[in-house]
Amino acid sequence: MKILITNDDGIYSPGILELAEIASEFGNVRIVAPHVEQSSMGHAITATRPLSIKKTKVGNFDAFRVNGTPADCVSLGCFHWGDVDLVLSGINLGPNLGNSMWHSGTLAGAKQAALLGVKGVAFSTPTQKDEYDFSQMRAHIRHVLEYLIKEDVPQLVNVNLPFAPEGIVWTRQSLRQYDGLVKPAEDPMGRPLFWITVIPLELAEEGTDRYAMEHNLVSMTPLRLDLTDESQLVKLQGRKVFDQE
Repeated sequence: MKILITNDDGIYSPGILELAEIASEFGNVRIVAPHVEQSSMGHAITATRPLSIKKTKVGNFDAFRVNGTPADCVSLGCFHWGDVDLVLSGINLGPNLGNSMWHSGTLAGAKQAALLGVKGVAFSTPTQKDEYDFSQMRAHIRHVLEYLIKEDVPQLVNVNLPFAPEGIVWTRQSLRQYDGLVKPAEDPMGRPLFWITVIPLELAEEGTDRYAMEHNLVSMTPLRLDLTDESQLVKLQGRKVFDQE
């Protein structure tokens, strides 16, 4: 099995090495990741300039760094390697829950795989103040991979891991509203800066990714590429948008 691994934290992030080491138990691993951090880039692709890919070393793995986005990395990785069976993105240093799926570069790596007809799985975990320790979640990552490698599971899955998991559950995306406030600040030269906050305004509802994480459960959310609101489409198809002459 050919397993391509990417992320949005950059090729030297400890999360990508951890994921590569675990994934190597299931197949042949190749790392293709951004040369610098690309967090919250969403599904951006590079269309106005050429991309470069350079060989480097990540742990004991041959790896390649790309001057582009996570989606770029998956495209180049699949192009150069060929016949990739599985794309893994992460382990992201920070959760990707609820509305953050819309702008997650980590999830975009897995989505690009699905767009190319390859199974894609994104892995994320909350940030830690000290040096990252993945030891308590390692067994659960193995369980998730072993299960998702099966052919009868979704093509695209978003996985979030608490520090010390107590179980694994399927979840749906939390759609609670975030504040989105703009916080003004200044740099040392007195020039204006701005931060945008993403604090949830409501409690997590049971059955969602956020709820699972708050209860120390690994959240696995099956996703799809089709954004069509089917229920609205059914309602709207019977309406005239304009009168035809």
